[in-house]
Amino acid sequence: MTEATAQLKGDAPKALSDILPPIHPGEILREEYLAPLDLTPYALAKRLGVPRTRIERLVAERVGVSPDTALRLAKFFKTAPEFWLNMQASYDLKVQAPAIAAELANITELEAAE
Repeated sequence: MTEATAQLKGDAPKALSDILPPIHPGEILREEYLAPLDLTPYALAKRLGVPRTRIERLVAERVGVSPDTALRLAKFFKTAPEFWLNMQASYDLKVQAPAIAAELANITELEAAE
């Protein structure tokens, strides 16, 4: 059953995040950090001391946030590196889960010993 079908039948989704597409950390970086500061990927890369292409690919949503990049973004924007890495992990899980849903369905859960 699709989310739309579930909603028509009156079955509420578990959470809003269940019906929204996953948000790539690059989109957050681009829209919530770079755009308001009128900062280009090139300018950010220069300030972080990383190759221009690393930030360009990140904001284009072609690569993820690495631990190295998370540490640099956290330092520059006064955030926590975990903020960036958790966002990446959440995105990766939401993308991967549907891709292996059939395989996951075939895994039998561990029974607790009595």
